[in-house]
Amino acid sequence: MLIAIFRQFFLLGCMSFGGPAAHLGYFKRHFVDTLNWLTSARYAQLISLSQALPGPGSSQVSFAIGVERAGVLGGIAAFVGFTLPSFLIMALLAVSAHQFDAVYFAIIAGLKLFAVVIVADATLSMAKSFCTSAALKLLAVMSTLALVLFPMMGTQIAILITAAIIGAIWPLLKLGTVAKDASSTKSNINWIALGLFALLLGVSFIPLGHEFALFTPFYQAGAMVFGGGHVVLPVLQAGVPALSGDQFLSAYASAQAVPGPMFTIATYLGAQLTTEQPLVGALVATLLIFMPGFLLILAFQKSWINLASKPRFASSIAALNAAVVGFLAAALYSPIWTSAVHNFWQVALVIITFAWLRFKKPPIWWLLALFIAVGLLQHYLPSL
Repeated sequence: MLIAIFRQFFLLGCMSFGGPAAHLGYFKRHFVDTLNWLTSARYAQLISLSQALPGPGSSQVSFAIGVERAGVLGGIAAFVGFTLPSFLIMALLAVSAHQFDAVYFAIIAGLKLFAVVIVADATLSMAKSFCTSAALKLLAVMSTLALVLFPMMGTQIAILITAAIIGAIWPLLKLGTVAKDASSTKSNINWIALGLFALLLGVSFIPLGHEFALFTPFYQAGAMVFGGGHVVLPVLQAGVPALSGDQFLSAYASAQAVPGPMFTIATYLGAQLTTEQPLVGALVATLLIFMPGFLLILAFQKSWINLASKPRFASSIAALNAAVVGFLAAALYSPIWTSAVHNFWQVALVIITFAWLRFKKPPIWWLLALFIAVGLLQHYLPSL
């Protein structure tokens, strides 16, 4: 079972371009639609939990899927499998002289178009699953507009809080499918995981030496940052003054270019902090930035699912899911569409392949190969 979990997530980790929004689309198509490892409703609950907690959202969902499948060891297998490809690539980029020719970046340009199609498919699929009433559709639209107009972390948090409150005080709108009231159910909070999270966070603020202080910002960022890899960069830049602005920008650009979670920015930065032992630094920084988010998932995963059976809480979850659809739609526009699509033929290609994916459902690998070829053609035939 653990090997199967590792294998499935490793394969996804090798092809999951496009950032957290695209990752949720990959997971939905692979684990819900294809493998039937969990239902759409359970998947929706895991997404809403990850959105309500700090940390790497898509990686938290992957960890939670592994926990659902085979307990804590399953979660670890999922994390290692999904993160290993990007960890290895980011560590290699950090220690190399960055001697990559234009072909590499041409392939990345093609994969950005691939991400547009995947995120568009994810947005439509999740809208159909989660926006089942006029109220939920309105929430999704308002969430999209707010993030497009005010693309800030504060906007995202405000939307989540507002959506949760609307769902809680307006349950009679039947925003979601509500199971029987489980008010007698135990909370099932994992106090050991929650206590360890708090203990490590407290220790991270204690001055215990220079080398210790170099890496504590990674745990702090993972424990307190909402919004994923795009948001964690400025937080780490403020917390790790030992690195230059160019190093941070190189880390961010590399994370954008490789598959897997964007929190592997920490892999690159950790290797840069310890040039004598770059792999050790990369491993320590990576584990520290992911750990708090996973401890919070372990702390609340069971209690979140139990709370979801209560009418008002289930209504809040439904509203949160609608807001998440808005997040996906906003991410589809910016940065995914704006950074990938630059001319008319690219628009036409995205529309055609999106229709192909929706109606014919080809293997994702076919699309991946197609867009790699497109990127190479753009390089060798720049007039396209």
